Amino acid sequence: MSPEIHLAQQPEADELLGRSPLALMIGMLLDQQVPMEWAFTGPFTIAERLGKNDLDAREIAALDPEGFAALLSRKPAVHRYPGSMAKRIHQLCRYLVAEYDGDPTALWSDAPSGPEVLGRLLALPGFGRQKAQIFLALLGKQYGVRPEGWREAAGAYGEERAHRSAADITGPESLARVRAHKQELKRAAKGAE
Repeated sequence: MSPEIHLAQQPEADELLGRSPLALMIGMLLDQQVPMEWAFTGPFTIAERLGKNDLDAREIAALDPEGFAALLSRKPAVHRYPGSMAKRIHQLCRYLVAEYDGDPTALWSDAPSGPEVLGRLLALPGFGRQKAQIFLALLGKQYGVRPEGWREAAGAYGEERAHRSAADITGPESLARVRAHKQELKRAAKGAE
């Protein structure tokens, strides 16, 4: 059974995120410098443009990089920076094919601990520490992927009842709380300058 996801705030896009680990991973990759809903709608838009109802790492890895960039650049663009994001998605899919036979769930399905999953996520192209910790928290909180020590490995993003990131969004109210938290962090950072 797929979890009920509300990251894109669009039923079809959220349904894809709930059943497709690759779509979720690509949404997380896209989640930078654009509104979260736009980022997490991206995988659905890509699947539609490919004429598919799901995303496949092998298929994307085999696509011509320039053609894939053009697909993401078509209006409305999948991201504010469609060319560079197409390159990152392509690299991610090539990595998944080379290291995990194209199966994103292999990153966590046999991992004995949260720190090990975090290490695997950190090795992904385009995933720095913060993105990897948020993704680990998202897996634990909403997808039931909870190897021992996952909360600690996810850092503050793993805390219960937190409203810090995509990991904590379960509907419009929690989205508003996450946005308020991020705005507060921005205000605090500006005040410290």
